[in-house]
Amino acid sequence: MRAAVIIVFAIWCALPLVWMVLSAFKTNVDINNASKLLVFTPTLKNFETILASSNLGEAAMNSLVVAIGSTALAVVLGLPAAYVIARYSMNRTAFALLVIRMLPGIIYLIPWYIIFTRIGLVGSYASLILSHLVIVMPMTIWIMMGFFATVPRELEEAASMDGLTRPQAFVRIVLPVVRSGIATAALLSFIFSWNQLLFSMVLGSSRLKTLPVALFDFIGYASIDWGGLMAAAVLMSLPIFLFSIFAQRHIVAGLSAGATKG
Repeated sequence: MRAAVIIVFAIWCALPLVWMVLSAFKTNVDINNASKLLVFTPTLKNFETILASSNLGEAAMNSLVVAIGSTALAVVLGLPAAYVIARYSMNRTAFALLVIRMLPGIIYLIPWYIIFTRIGLVGSYASLILSHLVIVMPMTIWIMMGFFATVPRELEEAASMDGLTRPQAFVRIVLPVVRSGIATAALLSFIFSWNQLLFSMVLGSSRLKTLPVALFDFIGYASIDWGGLMAAAVLMSLPIFLFSIFAQRHIVAGLSAGATKG
């Protein structure tokens, strides 16, 4: 019974992805024809059109820069914060971070826009990277807290006896122990930043479009180019999908370790 429920749930979750991939190889006429839901003549015209006429290449590079920048900052700043919270049992701080992560992003949008407008950063990489930190950094800290809590204090005490300072012990002893957690947190942070739409749409510019924003070019006032939109969505999802497959073992191992030992 449980296996049947899991299978049904998996199929339900996979249906939108299957529809997206199939629609990417259909014409707009076939997409709107219910009789050709599964049986149709595949075409690469949608991919040829978007690669020839859209700015997806530039948008992909912008998304890559922003995602890598925000992920790197989240890891560099989040690891020490997670370590301190875990070591000193700062439960109130941990709860505050959880609340920050659960709040909708639109709450932060107006303050960010006002601040970045006054200092002249709207439409820059800096504004997008810093704004994405609101999403990815609390998640990085929350994930890593469980991993740091599993590191025995005896390791740091032994390092102290060997002459290492607390920062040196953190870098040389603690971080190698939790490297699977770091990989997990970094990958999830990258995915969330890569898929972020709201901040990129408002704080970006016409010259600084990320991939989620570039997809709106296929939505017109009177009609929607469903074929081009689905093809662009497939290209946007493909890097994350492939990377997640290759890193699946590390992700599962990292999340399982944090859940069972944290």
